[in-house]
Amino acid sequence: MPVLQSHVENKLKENLNPIFLKVEDFSDGCGFKYNVFVVSKEFEGKSLLQRQRLVNEILKEEMSEIHALTQKCLVPEQWEKMLAENPDISKENQVQKPNDSTKKCEFHQH
Repeated sequence: MPVLQSHVENKLKENLNPIFLKVEDFSDGCGFKYNVFVVSKEFEGKSLLQRQRLVNEILKEEMSEIHALTQKCLVPEQWEKMLAENPDISKENQVQKPNDSTKKCEFHQH
């Protein structure tokens, strides 16, 4: 069963209280592959691997259905530096919805 983008967003919001969050379904809307970009104070003092493990733990139940999950996990200081270097990045990285929900996923017949 596919995992809804809104479900992934809500779980991450509830558990990480992000400053910035972008969840993008790159499986043509069928809910099996996601890109996650999250900025949270919860990541402070954690290595990149620990941050990604935290996200995986939050999405533990969903991971049995998600086939691919790419993550960019930043602390606020890293995010501020990115914004200083490229002020438009926050506009470019707004949470996006799949643009065509009728498009079929090439890997799944549904």
